[in-house]
Amino acid sequence: MKAKKVLVTGADGFIGSHLVEALLDKGHVVKAFVYYNSFNSWGWLDTLPKSKLKHIEVFAGDIRDPNGVRTAMKGADTVFHLAALIGIPFSYHSPDSYIDTNVKGTLNVLQAARDLGTGKVVVTSTSEVYGTARYAPIDEKHPLQGQSPYSASKIGADKIAESFHLSFGLPVVTARPFNTYGPRQSARAIIPTIITQLLSGQTKIKLGSLHPTRDLNYVADTCAGFIALAGCPDAIGRTVNIGSGREIKMGDLAELIIKVSGKKAALAADGQRKRPAKSEVERLLCDNTLITKLTGWAPKVSLEKGLLKTIAWFRDGGNMKNYKADIYNV
Repeated sequence: MKAKKVLVTGADGFIGSHLVEALLDKGHVVKAFVYYNSFNSWGWLDTLPKSKLKHIEVFAGDIRDPNGVRTAMKGADTVFHLAALIGIPFSYHSPDSYIDTNVKGTLNVLQAARDLGTGKVVVTSTSEVYGTARYAPIDEKHPLQGQSPYSASKIGADKIAESFHLSFGLPVVTARPFNTYGPRQSARAIIPTIITQLLSGQTKIKLGSLHPTRDLNYVADTCAGFIALAGCPDAIGRTVNIGSGREIKMGDLAELIIKVSGKKAALAADGQRKRPAKSEVERLLCDNTLITKLTGWAPKVSLEKGLLKTIAWFRDGGNMKNYKADIYNV
C-alpha cells in the first residue's frame, strides 16, 4: 500500500487506534474519525504520544450522520471503516442501536464513497457472522448465521458492502478478523476481563462459558492484515478472513493468562456472563489461506507473547484506571 491520505472511522477505539498508529508508521496521511461527545474525548487516541498526535487530523462526528460522514471522507484515497457497536450482551437488549450504528453507519460510508469516488473502502466484518462452526477451519464460503443481534447487524453491513460492489462497482474489501486482543481492548472482551480481575487482586476469576473455542490474534497482526488487504487490488470485491489458524478453549486461555501473569487464582462460573444457549458461538477457527494467497500476510505474534505484551500494558502506569474489574462489563 503506497502512501495515501486515509480515513479511519472508529479511530478512537481499540483496533482503530492501533491502526492509526500503524498507518502513521508507514508514512500515510491519517484522518481519524472519532465519536463526538461533550467531553471532547478522542478515546484511546488521547493516550498516544504528542509526537504522533500532531500528525493526525481528528474529525469528531457520528457514523450515523450521513452529512458528517461525507464531510470527513472528502479527500480520502482509502477509508478503513471500523466504527461499530461491538458488545454482544448489550445487543440483546438494545438491538435498535446496532442497526443504526452498524448497518446504517456502513451504508453512510458506502454512499459517501460512491458519491466522492473514493479509491478504496475496507469494511470491517467479524468472525461472529459465521456463528458456531459447521466445519473447521472456517473459510470465507462458510454459511452466515446471526446468533446475536450484533452478528446479525454485521451480516447486514457486510451484505450492503457486497451489494455496492456488485451494483455500482464500488472498490470495497470486506476484512473479516477473528478475535483480536491486545492493549486498549474493551473490558467487555474475555482477555481484559481476566487480566483486570487478576491484577486487581481477585483470586476467583469470574467467567461465563469455558468450553467455547476462539481464534485469537494480536492487534498488530490484525492491523497488518487490514493494511495488506487495502494494498491488494485482487482483494477488491472479496471478503477475506484475518486469523491465526489456531484455536483455544476459553478455560484453557484463562489458565494460560493466570500462568504467564505469575498470579494464583481459580476460575469461577458466573451465570450472568453466559450467553443464551442458542446464541453462544461454540467454535471459531480461521482458515487464513485466502489472505495468505492474496497478500502473503501471516501472523507474527504468538499467543503467549501477545498475552505477555498485553499484561505488561495493563501493569504499566495508570492503564488499569480505565477499567472496572469488580463488575460485569456489559
